[in-house]
Amino acid sequence: MVIFYSRHSQYDSIVPHNKTSMFYFNRQKKCLKEKLENFSPSHPDVKDIKILVAGQIGGGKSSFINSVDSAFQGRISSRALVYSYASGFTIRSGKKTLPFIFKDTMGLESPVWAGPQTEDIINAVFGHVKDGYKFNEGQAITDKDQHFNCDPNLSDQSFCLVYVIAADTVEYTDDCLLDKLKIIRQRISEKGIPQVIVMTKMDEVCPLVKKSLRKMFTSKKIKEKMELCSAKLGVPLTNIFPVKNYHNEINTDDDIDVLLLKALEQIVQLADDRLEDTDSY
Repeated sequence: MVIFYSRHSQYDSIVPHNKTSMFYFNRQKKCLKEKLENFSPSHPDVKDIKILVAGQIGGGKSSFINSVDSAFQGRISSRALVYSYASGFTIRSGKKTLPFIFKDTMGLESPVWAGPQTEDIINAVFGHVKDGYKFNEGQAITDKDQHFNCDPNLSDQSFCLVYVIAADTVEYTDDCLLDKLKIIRQRISEKGIPQVIVMTKMDEVCPLVKKSLRKMFTSKKIKEKMELCSAKLGVPLTNIFPVKNYHNEINTDDDIDVLLLKALEQIVQLADDRLEDTDSY
C-alpha cells in the first residue's frame, strides 16, 4: 500500500531522506532486482507469467516496457516498439531471461470505432489471441481466424492487466474510452484477473517531483492525480503505481529504476497470486 503524508510510512523504506540515501537506493535497487531475478511462478505447469499491457495511444505502454528492461540491463533499452500486432516481450537481466512476459497490444482510442475492439483485449487476457495477430479496428478476432487459440492453456493466459496512462491526461480521458475500459474490467474481473494502473509522466505534473523523484509519495499533486485516476477508472489506490519512464536519458538512474522495479514487483506478485488461485475459477 502507498501511504501519503506520513514521515514514517512504509514507503520510507523505498524513499529515505538522509545523507546515505544514494547508497540506500543502490541497495534497494539491488534487492528488488535480485528478488525478481529469482522469482518463479507458483504453478508447476507455468514457466513464465504473462502480463497484458494496454493503454491509450501515447500513454507510454512501450516506453514502460523498455524502461523496465533498461532497469535490468543497466543501460537504455528500446527493444519494445510500437506495433498494431499482438506481441510478447521478454525481459532480460544480463543473459538471463526472466520468467515473466509482457503482452503488448494496440493503443486504445476514445471513438467507439477506433483502436482495438474490447473483445480483442478480453480474448488476449484469456489467451485466445496468438502473437502476430493484427488488431482490426472494424472487427474483433473470431474463432475462424488463424491467430485464434481455441483451447488456451495456463501458459497462454495473462494473469494481470496493466493499464498505462499518462498523468498529464488523466482528467481529459474521454467517456467513450472509459466505457471501453469498464467493459474490459467487468469481464476479466469475473475471472479474478487483477488490474493495475501504471501512471507515467508523473514528473510532468509536479515541479517538486521533477526536481526529485524522491518527493513522489509526499507530493499533494501526485496524490490528487492518483485519486482522480482511481475515481475515473475504478481501480483502488493500492493498485496504482506512479513511475517515470525513460524518455530522453542516455544513462539509467537509480531513482527511476527503484520506482519501476517496485511497480513490477507488485504486478508480478498480484499475477502470481491469481495464478495460485486458478482452481477457484
